[in-house]
Amino acid sequence: MHPSAIDPQGLIDLKNLIVIAICLLLSPYMAKFFRLPISAMEIILGAVVAYFGFISTSENFKLLANVGFYYLMFIAGMEVNLRLLFNMPKDLLKKSFYYITLLYLISLVLVFSIEKLSYIFIIIIPVMSVGLLSVLFKEFGKDCYWLKISMLVATLAEVISIILLTIMGALLRNSSVFELGQSIFYLTLFLSLCLLVFKLLGVLFWWYPQLKIVLMPWEDKNEKDIRFCMAIFILIIAAMVVAKLEIALGAFIAGSFIATFFDHKKDLEHKLSSFGYGFLIPIFFIYIGSTFNVKILSDYTVVLNAVILLFVMMALRIVSAGVFVKSIGLKNTVLFGLSHSMPLTLLIATATLSYNVKLISENLYSALILTALLEAVVVMSLIKFISNYKKVVSEN
Repeated sequence: MHPSAIDPQGLIDLKNLIVIAICLLLSPYMAKFFRLPISAMEIILGAVVAYFGFISTSENFKLLANVGFYYLMFIAGMEVNLRLLFNMPKDLLKKSFYYITLLYLISLVLVFSIEKLSYIFIIIIPVMSVGLLSVLFKEFGKDCYWLKISMLVATLAEVISIILLTIMGALLRNSSVFELGQSIFYLTLFLSLCLLVFKLLGVLFWWYPQLKIVLMPWEDKNEKDIRFCMAIFILIIAAMVVAKLEIALGAFIAGSFIATFFDHKKDLEHKLSSFGYGFLIPIFFIYIGSTFNVKILSDYTVVLNAVILLFVMMALRIVSAGVFVKSIGLKNTVLFGLSHSMPLTLLIATATLSYNVKLISENLYSALILTALLEAVVVMSLIKFISNYKKVVSEN
């Protein structure tokens, strides 16, 4: 018999690619049929195909999914012009810090008032990520006022979340005081360097504005702009790996620098996001769905804990967002709070870290994973429903 030209692992990867291709093809139509956000549909499809054994565990699949996540953070960063972030009106900056402080204070009170609940939930409950928030720009457009404010505030909140996660990770790994200090030093150094580079580039491009055109010509058959962006994306990831820092933060900041200094290329974001949302990012969502064990849905306590956590995390953000109600109105305040209730990847990362060091039980870990997935599905759907509510009422 003629031996197979593909090794067993190669066959698994090939099968996974075929299943992914089918999911990519079907997800837009199924999302429209079920009236769900496409990212939520991709997560559900990932869970279903994994449950029936159509997709298998593979390091290559995981690697591709991680690249998809980092690319999602890169695209999310391109929604944030750092000039706007550093020049935020004092009133908005003050309200942002009030909002973030409220999140952690209420979380602190909540955790201390519930017996036997691990203190790690003080960090878990308010954790924030801009990853899925960037998907909303596809739905509402770049000119949506409340969403632009939401992205700016979420950026500040995510940096705080990642700093706390970095410190927590160093502490839970039983690191020495030196290793803990080293992690904090590297993170501080990276953020300081980003600020310094921002200032230097601002001066450089002010004196030599044509340098932007050299790096990213108006018209270029060789796609120099895409190549430049990908080079920055890869180099930042490499730097974060060497420094043992959160790669997602680096990818996000890389996207922000591109958006800040090369805004003359109006079609750049569209070109980059078309590839991302058409291929890499859906693979990340499918992978997240595939890591979810559907069988835990039969465990009543896990489902109940997940629903409670979902409600608490949503309510906490909506209540804390009350500081913005005078600025953006009641409806937009609710949407603002909900838009921050989808910390999918950082919630999963924090839950995994906590479970690995036995800070939470297996049931609580499963509940947190289920919460992260429910947030992606429920919150996305709620935002879409609330934003379209008046239109539906007026049509009827």
